[in-house]
Amino acid sequence: MREVAERSGVSVSTVSRVFNGYDDVSAATRERVLATARSLDYAPSAAARTLVRRRSQLIGVVLFTGHEHPDLGHPFFQDVLVGLKHGIGSRGYDVLLFATEQPGSNGDDGAHSYLRRARHHHVDGIVLMGVDRADPEVAKLVEAGIPLIGVDLDVAGARATHVSSDNVGGARLAVRHLHGLGHRRIATIAGPQDHKPGADRMVGFRAELQALGIESRPEYEQIGDWYTESGERATRALLALPEPPTAVFAAADLMAVGAMKAARDAGLDVPGDLAVVGFDDIQLASLLDPALTTIHQDKIGLGRAAARALLEQIENPELSPAALTLPVELIVRASCGWTKEAVGASTITRGPIAESSKAESSQGGEG
Repeated sequence: MREVAERSGVSVSTVSRVFNGYDDVSAATRERVLATARSLDYAPSAAARTLVRRRSQLIGVVLFTGHEHPDLGHPFFQDVLVGLKHGIGSRGYDVLLFATEQPGSNGDDGAHSYLRRARHHHVDGIVLMGVDRADPEVAKLVEAGIPLIGVDLDVAGARATHVSSDNVGGARLAVRHLHGLGHRRIATIAGPQDHKPGADRMVGFRAELQALGIESRPEYEQIGDWYTESGERATRALLALPEPPTAVFAAADLMAVGAMKAARDAGLDVPGDLAVVGFDDIQLASLLDPALTTIHQDKIGLGRAAARALLEQIENPELSPAALTLPVELIVRASCGWTKEAVGASTITRGPIAESSKAESSQGGEG
C-alpha cells in the first residue's frame, strides 16, 4: 500500500480510503490511485480487488428465516443452495449467505437492511429466498439497480427477475390425481399465503376443483407453515369436521408427513381412510410407509437456474432478464392407493401446460 501511495503522490491513509470506498476522495485522485494499483497488480484485500477489477466475484444470498419461515434445515433450501453454489462456483464466484430472522425493513441504515449488507460487502448480485412478497426491502434492491433474482418470489425490474417451479400446475396435478381415484371431498394444507409458493399452490388447488365441478369448501382449506407439526395440527382439525375429507393435498412433503401421522393417531388407515399427496419430493418421501405420492420439483435445478440467470445479468447488463418457471412432475406412490387403471401405466405424470398455470399464478417464498 505504501508503494501505491508513493507512486500516486498521496498519503497511505488516502489509498486506504480509496480501497474502502469512502466518498470524500476526489474522482481524479481515486482514478489515479486505482490506476497505480492496477499497474502494480496490487489488491491487498477483497475490498481492494473489488475496486480494481470492478467486481467482487461475490453473490449475496438473503435467506429470511423469521417467524413462520423455513430455516436452513429445511430440505427445500438445502437443495436450492446446493444448486446455487454449484452454478455460481463453476463461473468463479463465491456465495455470501445473509441468513436473518429479522425483516430487512428498517431503512438503508438499519442493521438488517438487505441493501446495506449488499453495499457493505460489495456483492455483484443478490439472490432472495424465503422473503415475503410485501417486504419493502425488495423494492429498494430493485431501485438500487443491483442485479437481483428471487427464488419463489416474483420480482421485476431493469436488473431483476425470478425463478420458480410451476406451483399452480403442480397443485392442479395433485387434485386431478385424487379426483381420478374417486375422491370428491378433497382438502388442502396450504403454505403461508404471504409466500408465493403457498399462495400459488392454493390458486392451483381451487382452480382444479372448479375445473372438475367440485365446490370449494372453506373448512377444507387449512394453513400450515411448511413443517410437520403444522400438517399434523391441520389434519386433526380436518378430521374433526362433521364431514371430514377423504383426501388431503399438503403443499409441502413435511406437512404431508404430519397429515399421515395425525391420521394414524386417529386410528385411520393411509390410504384406505385418507389419501395424502405432498409437494417437493424430498428424500424422505420415498422412504415412508406408505411411500408418499408427491409433486416433484427440481430443487437443485432451481438453484442452478437462479445462478445462471443472475450471472447473465451481471455479465451482460444490457440484456433484459426473463423470468423462468420450471416444470414439475407427479410422482405416484402408495399414499393414495393408486392403481394403474386410474393413473395410466407410468407412475410419473408430467405437469399441465405451463402457460395456463403461469396465467393463474399470483403475483408477488419455501417451496
